[in-house]
Amino acid sequence: MFAALQGAAKALLWVRVLNQLGAYALAFLAVLAGPDLAPAALAIFGVAALLSRWGGALLLDRLPPGLTVSAGLGATGLSLLILAFARTPGQVLVAVALVGLAFEIYEPASQELVAAVTEGGRRQEMYGLLGNALVAAGAVAGLIAAVLLPLGVRWLVVVDALTCLGASALALAFLPRDRLAPPSPRRGRWRPPAVLVRFTLAGTAFAVGYLAVVMFLPLTLLRRGAPAWLPGLVLAGAALLAPVALWATRRPLAARPHAAVLAAGAVALGVLAVAMASAQGLVLIIGAYLAWTAVNGVLLGRWMSLVADAAPEAERPRWFAFLGLSWGVAQPVLPGVVVLAEGIAGTSGSAAFLTAGAAFLLVPLLLPARRPARRPARPSPGVRPESCSPEPPAPSATGHPP
Repeated sequence: MFAALQGAAKALLWVRVLNQLGAYALAFLAVLAGPDLAPAALAIFGVAALLSRWGGALLLDRLPPGLTVSAGLGATGLSLLILAFARTPGQVLVAVALVGLAFEIYEPASQELVAAVTEGGRRQEMYGLLGNALVAAGAVAGLIAAVLLPLGVRWLVVVDALTCLGASALALAFLPRDRLAPPSPRRGRWRPPAVLVRFTLAGTAFAVGYLAVVMFLPLTLLRRGAPAWLPGLVLAGAALLAPVALWATRRPLAARPHAAVLAAGAVALGVLAVAMASAQGLVLIIGAYLAWTAVNGVLLGRWMSLVADAAPEAERPRWFAFLGLSWGVAQPVLPGVVVLAEGIAGTSGSAAFLTAGAAFLLVPLLLPARRPARRPARPSPGVRPESCSPEPPAPSATGHPP
């Protein structure tokens, strides 16, 4: 079974890389919707994605991970095509809602696949490998965006849809169609433990900061007079820095608790976000953003490892889904916060970066001060107890990104 899981993890890596080659539509969603419609579009997307992540965890209770990943990516691709052809404000908002409802379905299943094949230090390495592959694909995606953006944002959405559909077909062909283990018996209503709530609150602050930078950077650069090809080129260059930063710090930070690394990294991200808010010229904004990306690269895989190490094996998909709510909450909350901050900062770009700085600086205050005790897992029938991780821990990402 272990060898089969390793093969599934490799297939998942290729699925995620193919999907990432077009995964830039979120960064340009505000541009596609336009300044008047952008707050409503981002809020609707966030609420829909919030439901999508939890729906993916519930779907994983009934379907094997391969089918769950394939279904989520396929639905995302079809809804992106609908968005590409939407014209009126009503059509755009409905299409954005459909994209959000499909956008996060595959996440709990893909995270569970990685957690199932690894444990201890190797789990962090596998999440880091996945993060490295995704940012490398993101560099190519940035170049594609630089070429397509002068033709129109809708071309970006079409290419994103095609990569989603291709990744869905790849997942259907190569990811497991059978359950990795028999489902654990239900023991009444599930409630998140206190440590998971703390992780999720900290993750929500981190997600607000991350999304504030990623969503508003292209719009800010274009409003500051950047040529249409520059945002995509900046994203490509930033994506190349992230794996280099992760590689350079892998050994020095290998023994550090995940929570400590995340707290220190969040402070650095907050300082750089404030620097972006105060920068006047394009060069200073881009330089601060590249440094921000390098710091964020050091954190690749830390959120997922933090939760995977602490969660009982049978409950990991729900832990991942609950942590993912942080991104679902951040997406609809962010536009309103930026609008409020705009009264202080003057422009939406500066307001977004100031919001990011404040959110990142909250992360160390919300993370648990102590490393959580590892809750014993009840092994499912046919699964050996030693397959569970023995270590206590200290998202990404995701979307994402985390």
